Amino acid sequence: MKKLFLLFILLISGIFSQSFAQNVQLPSQNAVVKNIEYQDMDNLNQEVQTVKQLVNVYITNGHFKGTQLVIDNILTGNPAYDIPLKKGDRVILHAEAESEEIESADDVSFYIADIKRDNQMILFVGIFSVLLLLIGRKKGLRSILSIIAIAGLIFFVLMPLILSGFSPIVSSILVGVLSTVITIYLVGGFNAKSTSAIAGTSASLVFAGGLSILAIYLAHLTGFAGEENMFLYSARPDLSFTGILSASMIIAALGALMDTSVSIASTINEIHETDSTLSITQLFKSGMNVGRDIIGTMSNTLILVYLGSSLPLVLLSNNIDLNKFFNLNMVATEILSALVGSIAILACVPITAIIASVLIKKYKKIEFQMEQVELDK
Repeated sequence: MKKLFLLFILLISGIFSQSFAQNVQLPSQNAVVKNIEYQDMDNLNQEVQTVKQLVNVYITNGHFKGTQLVIDNILTGNPAYDIPLKKGDRVILHAEAESEEIESADDVSFYIADIKRDNQMILFVGIFSVLLLLIGRKKGLRSILSIIAIAGLIFFVLMPLILSGFSPIVSSILVGVLSTVITIYLVGGFNAKSTSAIAGTSASLVFAGGLSILAIYLAHLTGFAGEENMFLYSARPDLSFTGILSASMIIAALGALMDTSVSIASTINEIHETDSTLSITQLFKSGMNVGRDIIGTMSNTLILVYLGSSLPLVLLSNNIDLNKFFNLNMVATEILSALVGSIAILACVPITAIIASVLIKKYKKIEFQMEQVELDK
């Protein structure tokens, strides 16, 4: 049943990806640097020394595999934009056609897009997966499957929905709920505990969505908190960037909300297994006691994630007036994103506690009655 459920979700993801896929005539090319020559270009920049690298590259894949080219790589001294290369480096080449008919590499202009880093990422993914399997075993395997499913939902459902003009907030809540269902049922099984955690997470996601809309409206956030937003605006000015900001707040809080709801639902389930005579109110109080211990560390985790990713912004506060700093659109966006997620975690505790107390108590009661009927027969 679990396999069929996961297959169904992945099938939907595949349908969406096929529906919204765009044809790419000239994909990027992989290449290796064979040789580099240097040429000073002081006359082009009066402030800093500009150096041009004449990079001899050998294309290792695609239609132009085996082609050897010399590409200019300008170094201006700005580490944010420079791509310093050395012999043996593997790079990604951006290709642009100079005419509609492409017969050879002479009909294409190649530029060095960046250093090829996917092999290193694959290495760390491998380390993560091996440790997850060794430590988690069957649940570790289910966790890997859930991660793959969530990544598929984000890339093949959420992205196409937003790019096609669908509401980013509704899209993110929908994908968040689907991700929660897949992850919790896959890892925890089909039971009252998992259902309670899913219901608590889903309700908290909706709450986080409403809270994010309120924060964006009251703080007059624009949704343009980084260069990537400007690049996206250049390509798709028709998109709702405040909606995308709200969606990012919702997705960012999803993992912490799932963790919180599962912890509370599991605790209430274990307490009920130990003492089935406890009432719904007593189970709720127990869940709240556990929730109070969770919210401190979980809220800190979410805020520290935002602070860690925004460390350059924190360091920038040392150079400008603090009043101006805290009112910058970029800074306010990061702070409110962390607070929206943290408030959603706080709301998740009582929401999940009451849902889990009711569902687990009722489910166990029905289960007990069914067992009694079987014994009477």
